[in-house]
Amino acid sequence: MKHLTLRHTFGAGLVASFSLAGSVFAQPPAPSGPVDFTRDVQTLLETKCLECHNPAKVKGKLLMDTQANLLKGGEAGPGYVVGKPDESELIKRIVLPADHDDIMPPKGGPLTAQEIDVLKRWVAEGANWPQGLALRHRSAEELKALADFQRKLPTVTEVKILPDNYTLETKRDFNRVVVQAKFADATTQDVTQFANLKLVDDKIAKLDGDKLKPGADGKTELVATIGSTVVKAPVEVKSAQADREVSFRLDVMPVFLRSGCNQGGCHGAARGKDGFMLSLFGYDPAGDYNRITREMVGRRVNLAVPEESTLLEKSIGAVPHTGNDSFNKESDYYKVLIEWIQKGALDDKPDVAKVTGVEIFPTQTVLEGKGSKQQITVRAKYSDGTDRDVTDLVIFSSNNDPTAAVTKGGLVTSGDRGEAFVLARFDVFSIVSQVIVIPDALKYERPKLAEANYIDSLVNNKLDKLRILPSAIAGDEEYVRRVYIDLVGMYPSPDEVKTFVADANPEKRTALVDNLLQRKEFTEMWVMKWAELLQIRSGLNNNRPPFYKNALLYYNWLAERIGKNMPLNEIVIELLSSTGGTVSSPAVNFYQMEIDPLKLTENVAQVFMGMRIQCAQCHNHPFDRWTMDDYYGFQAFFMQIGRKQTDDPQEVVVYNSKGGEARQFLTKAVMKPKFLGGATPEIKAGEDRRAIMAKWMASPENPYFARNISNIVWAHFFGVGIVEPVDDVRISNPPSNPELMDELANRLTGYNYDFRKLIRDVVLSHTYQRTSQVNDSNESDKRNFSHSMVRRVRAEVLLDAISQVTETKNKFQGLPLGARAVQIADGAVSNYFLTTFGRAKRESVCSCEVKMEPTLSQALHLMNGDAVNDRIRQGGIIPKMLKDGKSETDIVNEVYLRAFGRKPNEKELAAINKALAETTDTKQAVLEDLFWALLNAKEFYFTH
Repeated sequence: MKHLTLRHTFGAGLVASFSLAGSVFAQPPAPSGPVDFTRDVQTLLETKCLECHNPAKVKGKLLMDTQANLLKGGEAGPGYVVGKPDESELIKRIVLPADHDDIMPPKGGPLTAQEIDVLKRWVAEGANWPQGLALRHRSAEELKALADFQRKLPTVTEVKILPDNYTLETKRDFNRVVVQAKFADATTQDVTQFANLKLVDDKIAKLDGDKLKPGADGKTELVATIGSTVVKAPVEVKSAQADREVSFRLDVMPVFLRSGCNQGGCHGAARGKDGFMLSLFGYDPAGDYNRITREMVGRRVNLAVPEESTLLEKSIGAVPHTGNDSFNKESDYYKVLIEWIQKGALDDKPDVAKVTGVEIFPTQTVLEGKGSKQQITVRAKYSDGTDRDVTDLVIFSSNNDPTAAVTKGGLVTSGDRGEAFVLARFDVFSIVSQVIVIPDALKYERPKLAEANYIDSLVNNKLDKLRILPSAIAGDEEYVRRVYIDLVGMYPSPDEVKTFVADANPEKRTALVDNLLQRKEFTEMWVMKWAELLQIRSGLNNNRPPFYKNALLYYNWLAERIGKNMPLNEIVIELLSSTGGTVSSPAVNFYQMEIDPLKLTENVAQVFMGMRIQCAQCHNHPFDRWTMDDYYGFQAFFMQIGRKQTDDPQEVVVYNSKGGEARQFLTKAVMKPKFLGGATPEIKAGEDRRAIMAKWMASPENPYFARNISNIVWAHFFGVGIVEPVDDVRISNPPSNPELMDELANRLTGYNYDFRKLIRDVVLSHTYQRTSQVNDSNESDKRNFSHSMVRRVRAEVLLDAISQVTETKNKFQGLPLGARAVQIADGAVSNYFLTTFGRAKRESVCSCEVKMEPTLSQALHLMNGDAVNDRIRQGGIIPKMLKDGKSETDIVNEVYLRAFGRKPNEKELAAINKALAETTDTKQAVLEDLFWALLNAKEFYFTH
């Protein structure tokens, strides 16, 4: 075992274990037979002695980190005498009385009789010490991690070296090594510090802590041993004695990104800061080079005295700097910048390598308990075939700090139970690593659950990873109300509830769903949802078309196709490639809702792919893959749209003008049409670019289309998307269940984009049918669908429900008396109720236009406005039932079924009967008050 510098190692015979009692670790009886240094001595020295006798703290001039240092000893002489424990200073000190000033260790001591015996026997047997091994003191956190690891060591099922292969080029190259263990309970642990790491040929490469560095050209293997598990990773070294020049783009620019210099709050702001401007997140390296080297010549970069360059002095705080110290003088960042300046602050050659992608390790971690740690590493790949460890150059962030916080260096620390995604950004690339945190020592056994379809399997798999127990299946009354509201936007009538509950058919839920999917109200619901996304309304674009007539024709065009169950891909292709007049060819109104090519480009990406690419208009997207080239390449599809007026002032003809190009914001270069995230198609002169784009958009070649539609469908039925918000798909906002998202998209594609079939899968899954009642394990779950979410009913459906249960009629512009709010074609048509409850104005394509959050204004309107009180009187439901001779109990049951989809429970019924018996008012007044109270209750205007 050679050259294991500053590394804690365990051999195959590791059996030592520790138990935590307060802050004291006690070692169990040592096994009989010869003392094993790794098993019996190493941990004892590291935990009891190294705190005071390490290179950073040399008490009594005694170092105990290496065999040579311990043998050399300190002020009192050699630390030990081989074979003679009684003459060894180490032994003399540990056997002193507890109150003696010179006892070792002074903290956490004295040692137990068993520990003293181990050290005595070790010295007596020759004080064996593995060659090249250096010890180090371990903190309380490290000790806990060690104890956890040793406790779970027998259950190790897999060990990984990350990355699993290494190529080192030039003498300054290196790569971090992470060793991750996976246990039988699917949890993982960073065991790098516990691994026995060695190189088969330590001349080819060497280990410096956790960094692998080149030695000589050639190939070898890195070997990691954990208990009895041995894993290997190939290592290749090239040009080990050669060096590479410091590159402005590959070395200097990443320092600015990592240090925050080019972020929006600093010099990356639109006007820079304190007279110095950098491009935001480094999207313009050529411009940055000129600003650094050509502005303030001789000051910002001082070639004569590099150390006096303002760029450096401000970075380390040597002179006043608004941004404080960015790094210190001893850091690698400083060394890169000063070397670049010392060598002339040169710009890169035109053929300088470019970053082509990044990898993150590990991609998934399952940590147990608070305080567990996992090191994340990132490796970049370049166009010249090389790669580099860029962990110290990326920007790390977590989307859920309470669950998994991450340091600037990529060290993740677990917190509360849940899931987080750690984002690493480098150059124009972003990548995430999933971190799941479960409670420590949780008693859990995966429940045996019935599964209706693939949805349940994939959701349950995720819940198992999180150790979350799902809620029970909802009862018939709860399910029938929920599925009516979600599928057809109506509350079930009392007769429909009673019929469904009484039905003994075990397949009655399937039969109900199949019936509701064929109703016209189902079509109306989804026409309304798509009308929001497509902004179907009048009065946009400064009173230019579309007018009300255009909006109505556009709405009817959409309704006809959804009503006929036309595949969604065909609808989208027809829509995006449409030409003609806004009256004669209503689909072209899509191109009148937004006539600015930039906004149109963004709208198409957001509606049909779920992506907000607005950031990439002026700079590369900071949290996604999209660059300005991607943005303007996609915009090129919409630059040849022509528009002309006709004799009819309400009609505009949209056509392919065969002229117009997109120019990149920064370079002003003409951009060829390029699919977003896809290829650059061959387009003949005069060919309609939109038709080519439309065909690609709604096809399996575009991986985002089916995923986006599936996510929109899912969010409708669960109140939250697998990606949330549904129209903000990006690398830094990953799906909560990627496998589920992929499978839903695959199914939709396989169903030939018949979204009714996908909806049928969703509402018949046990996942959808779960009750909203939570348990201890899932009460905080908002993203993994372990229980039904309590959701406020959307504005149109709620207004229709009030009309339905009170038997009153609404009147909307352009619709007959008694029409439903769901049927309103024009987004500009509204009323006070719909506005108060958050109906979308359809002024943008953002999903955020539909407001589902309850507000005080809503509650006050229901209680004091005409929405409920006046309608109860207008409908006259209570007087009619009294006139028909119905009993008070029957009337109470009826209004409960109308409002809640259930009969009152015993407690509610007792309170009502008491009120009826004690009233001095009429029975009608009491019953109408009851009806009013039910329509103001949360149970009425929430889906649960």
